[in-house]
Order: sequence, then structure tokens, then C-alpha cells
Amino acid sequence: MAVTNFGITTRGDPVLRIDLCNGPLTVSLLTLGAALQGLWLTGTRYSLTLGSDRLADYEGDMRHHGVLIAPVVNRFTGAQAPIGRAVHRFEANQDGAHTLHSRSVGSHLQVWTLAKAAPTSATLTLTLPDGAGGFPGTRPVTATFSLSDPATLRLEITATTDKPTLFNAANHSYWNLDGTPDWSGHSLQIDADRYLPTTTSFAPTGEVRATAGTDYDFRTARQISRGHPALDNAFCLSNAPRALTPALTLTGQSGIAMTVATTDLSIQVYDGRHAIRPGQAAYEGIAIEAQNWPDAPNHAGFPSIELHPGQTYAQTTEWRFTTA
Repeated sequence: MAVTNFGITTRGDPVLRIDLCNGPLTVSLLTLGAALQGLWLTGTRYSLTLGSDRLADYEGDMRHHGVLIAPVVNRFTGAQAPIGRAVHRFEANQDGAHTLHSRSVGSHLQVWTLAKAAPTSATLTLTLPDGAGGFPGTRPVTATFSLSDPATLRLEITATTDKPTLFNAANHSYWNLDGTPDWSGHSLQIDADRYLPTTTSFAPTGEVRATAGTDYDFRTARQISRGHPALDNAFCLSNAPRALTPALTLTGQSGIAMTVATTDLSIQVYDGRHAIRPGQAAYEGIAIEAQNWPDAPNHAGFPSIELHPGQTYAQTTEWRFTTA
């Protein structure tokens, strides 16, 4: 385990890099955004997740790469959502009409505190202030990354609040298991028989559609290609919290496979068509985001993302790696 200085943000805040290692798996984390900066398997020269060695990239076009997004990931239609019977309004940062990734108050834009570090684990903490961006409640958030055998990265997220609020967090890493300019040739399997169609603004329409008979049926692994289908959708895994369960497997032509297991209720898959790293091209990596159903407060029947005093939000996600 090593902790080193990564740089100073434009606001003057120092950022740390934490390197963890266990057997064949090495990861690097940043205190900016609680970001997963890199992940390497023994014998693989490239990182399986897309990151950067430049802090300026994470304050610019890569602000969504590898980071932990909270209090609410994804979109709020119309930049508003009810909490109980009261409608709350938030910052509109998509098309001047919708809220994306909690806008300027998102945890991905903040420098977290390194609370604890060991050779195979690190705990980061952040307190989101009451009222920031329209979200009520003082909300302490904890993210613990840990490595275990065989070649498994685990992320445990918890949060509490002192006022009724909304909370739906996700790690927003982009993956390319081949180290190639784009993810062409990867295969995808998702254990979901339902998905959420979206509007032209990429927010859920409110319909919950069966995957059977559609291009969004990945219950059997199949190779993916650009636009077939275009992917920026949530795949529904459950209507209620559940035990840690494998949900998705991404496999590269290299023979490296990544299985994502989560306790959360859906998994968003985004093809990365607009997520372009400096000097790279579109579709370089595919985002896989375990989260609750997006835009949930604005759709009757979607599982609630309300968090109340006395409750603890908890999400566990594991990334499990194998080689052919």
C-alpha cells in the first residue's frame, strides 16, 4: 500500500492517490471523487478501467470517469423530484431542463478524506452539507474499497441523513478489458428480464419493458457492437434490496472477464459514445453502474430512493476478474 500526492485542484485542495495490492490485483484510487483511477491484473500491462495521470482531466472531460456519484446518480426529469409530498427543485445541467449526476454538488467533484488505509483496503469519507444543490440533510458518506482473493475488488457505500432526503449512489467506471482503442469485440451478459426505455433526454419514460424479444435481451452472453443497440439504459435486477448477487459479465477478446455482483436494484450500462478521454476516441470504454432505478421519485411504482433519519443507506458491489 502506498499513499502519494496526486496534485492540487483548481480550488487549492490537495488530492491523494492510494495504491492497493492483493495477489494478482492492483488498484489505484484518488481522493478526488473517490475515483477508481486504475486496475491491473498480473501479466496485463494496461489498466482494465479507464483513468488518467493528470488531475486536470478529472476536473474536465473525465469528471465522470471512475468516480463515486452521490447523492443521486443519473437523471431527474425536469430537475425536480418529490420527497414525501413536497416537490424539491435541483440544478438543471442537462439541456437546461434536467438534473444529471447531482450537478455541481455531486460527490464526484469533491475531495474526500482518507480515513483509513491498509495494504488491501482504504476507507474514504465525505459529508454532503444540508441544502446543497437543493438536497436536504447533512449526509455523512463512507466508501470502503477492499481487495480479496480471487482477484476481487469490493466497494461498500453507506450514508445517513438528519432530514428526509433522496440517495442513490453509484461507481461510474468505464471498462475496456482488451486495452484497445474501443470496446469492439467484447461480449456482454446481464441477468435482467426487464429494462427501462428512455426518452430522447436519456431519462426513463416510466415504462418497465421486458427484455425478451428486444435488442436489450442480454440474458445469454453475446457480442456487442456500436448502436446495436445504443446503450444508456438501466437493467432492472430487483424491486427491493437483495443479497450480493452476480448481475453482469463483460468479457474481452483477451480472455479477461469481469463479473459484477451487487446488492442494488439495477445496473446502468452506457456505451461511452460521448465519454471521450483527451487524445482518445468515442466508445473507448463501457460504463457499468450498479444503482437503484434512475429517476425513481418521478415514476409511480419505481422503488423508492428516499432516505430518512435513523436509516442507513447501504450498497455493496464487487468486480470479480478471471482470465481464460
